Amino acid sequence: MEQYIIKGGSPLVGEVEIGGAKNAALAILAAAIMTDETVLIDNLPDVNDINVMLEAIAGIGAMVQRIDRHTVKINGSTIGDFNIEYDYIKKIRASYYLLGALLGKYKRAEVALPGGCNIGSRPIDQHLKGFRALGADVDIEHGKIVAEADVLRGTHLYFDVVTVGATINVMMAAAMADGITIMENVAKEPHVVDVANFLNSMGANIRGAGTDVIKIRGVKSLHKTEYSIIPDQIEAGTFMFAAAATKGDVTVLNVIPKHLDATISKLVDIGCEVEEFDDAVRVVAKDRLRSTQVKTLPYPGYPTDMQPQIGVTLALARGTSTITESIFENRFKYLDELARMGAVIKVEGNSATIEGVEALSGARVSAPDLRAGAALCIAGLATDGITIIDDIVYIQRGYERFEEKLRGLGGIIEKVSSEKEIQKFKLKVS
Repeated sequence: MEQYIIKGGSPLVGEVEIGGAKNAALAILAAAIMTDETVLIDNLPDVNDINVMLEAIAGIGAMVQRIDRHTVKINGSTIGDFNIEYDYIKKIRASYYLLGALLGKYKRAEVALPGGCNIGSRPIDQHLKGFRALGADVDIEHGKIVAEADVLRGTHLYFDVVTVGATINVMMAAAMADGITIMENVAKEPHVVDVANFLNSMGANIRGAGTDVIKIRGVKSLHKTEYSIIPDQIEAGTFMFAAAATKGDVTVLNVIPKHLDATISKLVDIGCEVEEFDDAVRVVAKDRLRSTQVKTLPYPGYPTDMQPQIGVTLALARGTSTITESIFENRFKYLDELARMGAVIKVEGNSATIEGVEALSGARVSAPDLRAGAALCIAGLATDGITIIDDIVYIQRGYERFEEKLRGLGGIIEKVSSEKEIQKFKLKVS
């Protein structure tokens, strides 16, 4: 079992290159099988979730050629199986995007019910509602979603709740349906827009992505394309809060600042200096930060995937902060771990009250999920002691070369897998 061991107390300083957006890439990889021609995708993040998705795509017969760590060629003409096995789905929830892709192209798909990080209930009812509205028969049999249709027909669909997954999944299926589909109350996240742009580059006709209403005119077939994934706003935001928590000076490179508006706004609220460039953002924290109130919301609101990172930072801020989590009910699990490091926190339902302390102390903690794991690394870097983080497999699901990038900013962090290596690290930094 691999762990991170961290010696904190030094400000993070320097520049860090941000990779492609994991959440966009997962859906775009699924959509790539919707043409029989070869698709080239670059700026892929080299993280575990992406590798599992590529295995799932190869597993149904598609040609997958990894050009390098960040580039892949996919050809879906050789697909002979419409059944995505549980082994893939239990590792990454986003394998369910193959449901919309296969249903759109072949009018049939079987996908095991999804798993992923245990951050709360993530029902798939809106996905199924959308597929049924397009004319598919959808059943759940033996732990699998089975969807099939003789023909998919355009429809007018209103989602009961704003959901990224269902917006993307139904958009993919509707891209190859007969007629026009209008989807209302849709998610507006940057990765929804990126998937729509990718499909359009293959010949789809999708308008309105990024607004409340998406209009799709179905096409008979899609063609080859070359496409580059957008930068990862959550990876960028994580390093921005790492700068804030450690009183550092970090510039994130290869970003779209507009996608970071909500994160930047909160950093300014708590007392950071933020400087925006065309494709970079610099965050400087000189003094002890201030408290604030945060509520997670669908884009363009403050992202739930950035909630643990700000939570850790507010644990060190002056005054009392509150966080309201309106997206996932299990997103506060990391706060128990943070309390082990000396944070003063009270959780009631979907709200957490954080009394800022002068300093945290190093401790052994466990990463309960992907973003919480990254946040606990930030906490470790912001304390003077030594912190050990267990279950870092979660972090590796969504951050590429995370410890390497932190070291490039002056962070003292190593990956270890034995007590001997832990003692060697402690000796080195003592």
